[in-house]
Order: sequence, then C-alpha cells, then structure tokens
Amino acid sequence: MNYRVLLYYYYTTIEDPAAFAAEHLQACKNLNLKGRILVASEGINGTVSGTIEDTNAYMEMMKNSPLFEGIVFKIDEAEGHAFKKMHCRPRQELVHLSLEDDINPNELTGRYLSPVEFMEEMQDEDTIVLDARNTYEYDVGHFRNAIRPDVENFRDLPQWVQENREMFEGKRVLTYCTGGIRCEKFSGWLVREGFNDVGQLHGGIATYGKDPVVKGQLWDGQMYVFDERLTVPINQVEHVIVGKDHFDGTPCERCINCANPECNKKIIASEENEAKHLGGCTIECTKHPHNRYIVKHNLSEEHVQKVIAQLEAESSALL
Repeated sequence: MNYRVLLYYYYTTIEDPAAFAAEHLQACKNLNLKGRILVASEGINGTVSGTIEDTNAYMEMMKNSPLFEGIVFKIDEAEGHAFKKMHCRPRQELVHLSLEDDINPNELTGRYLSPVEFMEEMQDEDTIVLDARNTYEYDVGHFRNAIRPDVENFRDLPQWVQENREMFEGKRVLTYCTGGIRCEKFSGWLVREGFNDVGQLHGGIATYGKDPVVKGQLWDGQMYVFDERLTVPINQVEHVIVGKDHFDGTPCERCINCANPECNKKIIASEENEAKHLGGCTIECTKHPHNRYIVKHNLSEEHVQKVIAQLEAESSALL
C-alpha cells in the first residue's frame, strides 16, 4: 500500500484561525493531500490522506512548527485516498460540548491511560467505561460492557451524564473516543463536575487497536471513522460483530449514509438491503426526489417505482 491516512489533533493557541486555515489549506493542496481539517483558536483537528511521501512531508512540516511541538499522528495504511477533496475550515471550537464555561484540556483533563492501563482498569468491577461518541459510532463497535449514552451528538453528553449521575456514584469513570480529542474536554468536564478518579484512553481507540501488547482485545465490532472507509478493524485477536442491520436486525457492520441528502442518517445495512431500499433509511427517504443512490446507479423511473410499490406493499402487510 502506497497511501496513508493520518488522524491527529493538538490543543494550542492559534491567533487567527481563518488566516491559518486558508494558508494551511494551500500547504495541504501543495502536498496533494485530501481530507478534513478544523482550525480554532484552541488548536487543530484533522484527518488527511495521501501517499507515504506526501504524508511524511506533511508530518515533518507540522512537527517543525513551533505551534505543534509534540504533535502525535495515528497512521493507517490505505490503498488510496480516503477523501474526495481537501477542506480546511475555521471553527469556534474543535469539539462542541455546549458549555457556558468551556474546558481547556491543557489546564484540566482526566488521567491519561495507555492502552495497557486502560485494558487493566476497565476490567475492574468498580469501574464504569463510558463511550464519549455518538450512538451510531457505538452501534457498529465498542468496548465490551461500555455504556452507550443515549445521545445523537457529542454536545448532548454532559446533560445525559447529569440526568444519569446516580449510576456513577462511587465508581471510577473511564472515557474513550476515536482519536482522543473528545475525551480531552469531556474528561476535564467530568473532573470539574466532581466525578471521582476520571481516566481517558490516551490516543483513543485508534491507538488502542495498534498497541502490540493489547492488540485491540476487549473491543467488539469495528471502529467508525469519518472518511470514505467508514469503518476499520480494531481487535487483532478475535472479531465479534455487534452491529445490526437497520432493516432486518441481522448481524452487520457495513455503514452507509441515507441516500436522502436532507436526511443523511448514518445506518448499518448490507449491500442487499441498501439496494432493496435504494439507499433510503425509510420509504419517505427512498422516495426523495434527490435520492443519491438512484442518481449514482442511474436507475430508471420504472425500476424505482417498482421498488417503492414493493416496499409499500411489505409495509402494509406488517400493519
């Protein structure tokens, strides 16, 4: 494989995020990279893909910058680009927790745990392991016995924790996310809110899956990623499928976005069921005039109407 995908973040002070983003975008394009990078006054968060030569040049450029001294990259080998385009955009925050008084991870955050430490501590009966990601990420893969917060967005997590605070009483709390950036803030918020002994998986699931000692053990399913791969394997020792097909509930870990661009819901579905429903997560989405699956596969109006009629007949039969 001649390509790589780089995942990284770094909390640092960037004086003019908009100007930095514009300059950084051009630098990435000069290196033939594709990906998605967010820049805020509090730092940078990105995923980019490119050849080994180009990604090496990018990592060297970043590490030589005084702004990003000590930055760490998670590296995945790839067969080609994981993105279609290159974006670098300024934002108010790198991750949004909807806090009136925001957390600065450089001043307050939970204990950093290596993969080995995290694996050991999460097996303690007095420990609660809390997934700090969205429900669709959890559903395709998670640590064994980890709690699935009922939230659609990261910003809703603090309220969910407050509403379920009793379950955390007297427990050590461990958090984890994809690459670690969400846990930096979230674990700091937990500490500030008075939770006992808060730890976070340093480097996130991406680092845990590559550790030569733990080898991704106690992880079930796949890890959701925010690029065209959508999911990647983590557990090198055993593979347990935990995902369930959106349509029939059978074991599945293939993620897609609903073909209705106004919905775009992330669901788990087999190729067969995606085709059967024309990529829509509901009949309404299948019928949408701008259904991307229909356009992509150049399906005839006759075929589309036949599929819709069949789906409606099956739906009526269940009533």
